[in-house]
Amino acid sequence: MIRVRHGFLAGAAALALLPGAAFAQTALEDGQTTDSTVATNEAGGEIVVTARKREETLQDVPIAVSAIEGDTLAARGFNSVREAAVLAPGLNINSDGAGRAFVAIRGVGVTLVQSVQPGVGLFVDGIYRPNTGYLNSPLLDVERIEVLRGPQGTLYGKNTLGGAINVISRKPGNEFEGRASASFAGPDNQLIVAGSIAAPIVQDLLAIRVAASHQEQDGFSRNTVLDADGSPFNSESLNGTLRFTPGAVELTVNGYYDWIDSVNIPYARIAGPQDYSRELTVNALNRVEYRYRGINAKLAAPIDAIGSTFTLIGAYDARNSENIDQDVDFGPGDFARAVGGDELRTKTAELRLDSELSSSLSTLVGLFYSRESTRALDVTTLLPAFSGLPFNIVRTTTNQTRADTYAAFGTVFWTPTPEWEVALGLRYDRENRVANGSVVTALGPLGTAGGPLPQAQIKSNEWQPKLTVKRTWSPSVMTYASVARGYRGGGFNAPTAPTRTYRGDKAWTYEVGAKFSAPDNNAALSGALFYNDYKDYIGLNSIAPAAGGGLVTVDLNSGDVESYGLEIEGFVRPATAWSISGGLTLMHARLTNDDAYFATTGRRLSSDRLTFQPDWMANIATDYTIPLGSGEFVLSANLVGKGKRLAATLNQTTPTFLDSYWLAGASATYRTGPIEIAAFVNNAFNEDYWESYIEKTTLQLAGLPASDLGIQGDGRRYGVRASLKF
Repeated sequence: MIRVRHGFLAGAAALALLPGAAFAQTALEDGQTTDSTVATNEAGGEIVVTARKREETLQDVPIAVSAIEGDTLAARGFNSVREAAVLAPGLNINSDGAGRAFVAIRGVGVTLVQSVQPGVGLFVDGIYRPNTGYLNSPLLDVERIEVLRGPQGTLYGKNTLGGAINVISRKPGNEFEGRASASFAGPDNQLIVAGSIAAPIVQDLLAIRVAASHQEQDGFSRNTVLDADGSPFNSESLNGTLRFTPGAVELTVNGYYDWIDSVNIPYARIAGPQDYSRELTVNALNRVEYRYRGINAKLAAPIDAIGSTFTLIGAYDARNSENIDQDVDFGPGDFARAVGGDELRTKTAELRLDSELSSSLSTLVGLFYSRESTRALDVTTLLPAFSGLPFNIVRTTTNQTRADTYAAFGTVFWTPTPEWEVALGLRYDRENRVANGSVVTALGPLGTAGGPLPQAQIKSNEWQPKLTVKRTWSPSVMTYASVARGYRGGGFNAPTAPTRTYRGDKAWTYEVGAKFSAPDNNAALSGALFYNDYKDYIGLNSIAPAAGGGLVTVDLNSGDVESYGLEIEGFVRPATAWSISGGLTLMHARLTNDDAYFATTGRRLSSDRLTFQPDWMANIATDYTIPLGSGEFVLSANLVGKGKRLAATLNQTTPTFLDSYWLAGASATYRTGPIEIAAFVNNAFNEDYWESYIEKTTLQLAGLPASDLGIQGDGRRYGVRASLKF
């Protein structure tokens, strides 16, 4: 399941430790927020989302969607989308380093390698991000995160067959506003400092917001060979927004820069899933640096003559990565090293028209274009101890890809009566992907071998329909049913692989759901039953016979998958000062046919389970508020659980399973006016659990010294944080 060059990518769930239900507040015209009297959440605020690219209350939108408010992220101590994943039922995010995150919703969409397109779409302020490594990046001045479950291709396009994650930044308005926060926690010396300022430049016309953050931590692992921290993390982030509002027209321009200095693949060599070790025995720190930067603009303007709103979005995003040093043999023997890096450039544009044709009929239509281009360089050196020769063997690999995607989409919304709504959508995507590159191996005095690779190309034309029927029974109760199709684009393997390309995968999903909000705003509950029929599953990579002998790592269509289950989330307020919130996922996700995997690799799978996908996930949190002088004292406790998972393994007979676990956290917070001070603990009982795990068969097939490899999740972390709003 591994690319030897990158060092055996795998992951297990990266869990944040302070969960709780969290929801968005009502957005005002000037970009500020306030609590609403139409309460459907624990904070007493109306939940407004843009899941269908329109502003709608969460109670009314017929989609399984979770909305996580930015203030809740700060209060719970969440610093990334990956950490906040525990708040959304069905969402599972894995990671084995700062630049890689592998995300699945309802078991659909997970990939274990960076080169495979994601099956869950990631959007920041409506802009598609092809690189899921952003899920590990620090969140900065976020208004809310929306997690949409099930195929969203009709409105969001390809690579959303599992769902979509939409991160919405705060917008500046007419009011001066400042935020500052800092936290320090041990024993790994985690320091996080962040701040933002928003202010009007010209009242009712031009406003600005600037935000910045710094994060550093030593991590919990230790490299015993180099006597150094094994998993440090350092980041600097800067974000700026200009908002221009002449009359009814709104133009928003945003720019960002994230710098991350951390490590990838910090695996410990272990004797089995019960051998919880944090000792790394490699000859390099596996340092990697990432630079994320970009600029985007959004123009929204009413066209009163036709009762429409016109929206135009354009964006440019760039990522640069540099592998400073990598030990790719995963052990104390100094056999193989690698250096290199890559560049990713993404340009996107979207135009859409939201029209109110009559009191019962409206439409949302649009066009989309994107271009993604990459350049990558890898230099892997096999040292004499590994090659058996008296000189180094150096393999230099270059890779260039280009992908153009064109799409047209439209949805018709029909409300024949106030109680009923029918939404019918359709999207057409046309994708053209091209790959070029070279592999040259220097054999010391024996000369060189290899050269340019043949060009590879993939063209796809896909239709993504969606039909939703909603019934509103009362202001407090709504039910819906939907059927939708989504797809993900394919990709390329090495020229020596038995399959040079692999197809995109597809999913049909069927869903029924219900939402309830108590009239007194003291309780809310939503739930969904779903079934996914998933074809040509891209979720495993493996090792296959190579042309000319030996083995080669391949990404492939493994076969077919079905997943079905139940999701529930909600909150209740038993008393004015006391709230309880949580969520539960019960899911059965299994391979139903692995013939395609066997045809490519000649190997069988030891289990029909999907790698790292648990059959259940749960979270529960409670908060109790005690008035104290001019302020209040809030006691919070929470629990996060995840079921048994299949480890990354190529063993054909005996699967390796990782134990289920529960993580507990707590905090005590004092609030007075704009000031908040808290003491907190994460993983309070110092529970051992695996964030990533690779069974030893993979190393054996690669010809490396064999043992299992694992990355433990964070241990107990305790500290203090403070924040100020002005």
